[in-house]
Formats: sequence, C-alpha cells, structure tokens
Amino acid sequence: MFSRSSWLHLRIPFSYFLLPVFLFSLSSSPNLNEPRLLWVFIIIHFLLYPASNGYNSYFDKDEKSIGGLKNPPPVTKGLYYLSLLFDMVAIILGYIKISTFFAVMLLIYGLVSKAYSHPKVRLKKHAITGWIITGLFQGLFTYAMCYVGVNKYSMENIWKAQVLIPGLLSSIMLWANYPMTQVYQHEEDAKRGDKTFSLLLGIRGTFYFVGGVFGIVTVGFIWYFNTYFSSVYAWLFLASLSPVVIYFLYWFYLVLKDEKKADFSHTMLLNFISATCLNAFFLYLFLSSTHVLQTF
Repeated sequence: MFSRSSWLHLRIPFSYFLLPVFLFSLSSSPNLNEPRLLWVFIIIHFLLYPASNGYNSYFDKDEKSIGGLKNPPPVTKGLYYLSLLFDMVAIILGYIKISTFFAVMLLIYGLVSKAYSHPKVRLKKHAITGWIITGLFQGLFTYAMCYVGVNKYSMENIWKAQVLIPGLLSSIMLWANYPMTQVYQHEEDAKRGDKTFSLLLGIRGTFYFVGGVFGIVTVGFIWYFNTYFSSVYAWLFLASLSPVVIYFLYWFYLVLKDEKKADFSHTMLLNFISATCLNAFFLYLFLSSTHVLQTF
C-alpha cells in the first residue's frame, strides 16, 4: 500500500497543471479566509487530485508514458487502497475544516473521476461523453467547489453569473486542452479499446481542434475580463498566453513534418508552459483584484 510505485502513481506534482482553476476561483471570492483557503488548496491538490490519479492508474495499468510519469511502474493492489484512503481523508477533512456541502462536492468529484477508468463504466471508452464530462467536472464543477470551499457558501451561491461564467470558461479551456493530453497515447488507448476524443480526431485533427477551441475560449475570456474587471486584465491575459501559442505552433509545425513528434515530452512541455503562464496570470489577478497587493 505504501510502496514507492503506489506513491509515484498518485502523481502529486501533476496537480500543478490543474492549479489555474483554483487560482481563478479566488479572484471572484468575496469572503476570503486564509486558513480556509489553505485547507481547500491542500484538500483538493494534495488529496483529491492524487486520489483520482492513483485510482485511474490502477485500472488503466498503463505500460507507456502517462501524464506526469514517463516510465510508470507496474501497479499493485496497494495503489487501489492508497487512492481510496486519500479520497476518504479528503472528504473527512472537507467536512471538518470547511462544510458538509463542500465534503459532498468532494465525494461527487471523486465518484465521477472513478467512472473515467472503472471497467463497469469507463468513460474513457466513450470519446465525446468522456471528453464532455471530464471538462465539465475539472472546469465548472471544480471552480464552483473551490468557490464554495474558500467562501464557505451553500448551494444557492453557485448559481450566480460570477461563478457560472468563469466556471464555464474554465470548462471550455479544458475541453480545448484535454485532447492534447491524449495525443501521445493513441497506440496504447487503441490497444485497450479506449476510444478517446484525441484518437477520434486523429493526431493532426487534435491540433486543429485544440487550436480552434482555444481561439474561441480566448475571445470568451477577453469578454469576461472586459465585463467583470477591466481591459487591462484582458490584455495581460493575452500576453500571458503568448508563450503557449508560440510553442503550440512550433510543435504543430514539427508534427506536420513527423507525427512521431506528438510524443510525451512535447505534450508535458506544453502542459508545463500553459500551466505556468495561467498560474502566474490568475495569481496576479487574485492578488490585484482582491487588493492584497496594496497591503505591501
């Protein structure tokens, strides 16, 4: 249960790539509390996400590179129990430190994430359904879950434009990005019978699709920042995305010449650049919009 391989499959550092949604939710949070903010961050990024990673790794039994692990070790039964333990601790801490509603949202997220790879459901086998549900829960649902946890709000507080609009934009961003995280796994997914969305699109189709949806959601973010903040943030958002766009176009150029370049290393580098740029921007947005910077 506590073997090194099991801990590796939790892929705790991979939570860095999902951090932008949490930071984005802070920017619209009016009821900030430092201890509560810290607990929500720890519960989601060090317990909930790793539990999901480990559980899905156990049922996938990947032999080739997966997100965050270039050479994944063989899975053991201990990984299964360790992932359930992380889930249980997340829910208990969510109930004790935050609220019952937050704990329920953690439970729902955990169940949906398990459905992605569990053989009795395995959303991963269903290209479009799996893509929609994954983006919806890692985007809108997670944004609302962070908002509820940080502000200690109840259900009625998430049905507001200030939550639904940025939450939906987060989902669209993930719908754009998610096929790209699958582009190097076509061979192994096909061997298992998993019809991922990227496999459905093909390698070049994945790049065209991601580029198109990314362009659409960028327009949505610009509208959002102009409407709810100011045009300054819209321009800063565009500037923060420029390294992502440059690398994406460079990588696409390489893939057009040789599709073998759609590999693990290039995918992880794009994820890292994207996460770093978005984390930096949303952290600045949070500090600036909540006037935390003015205290220094």
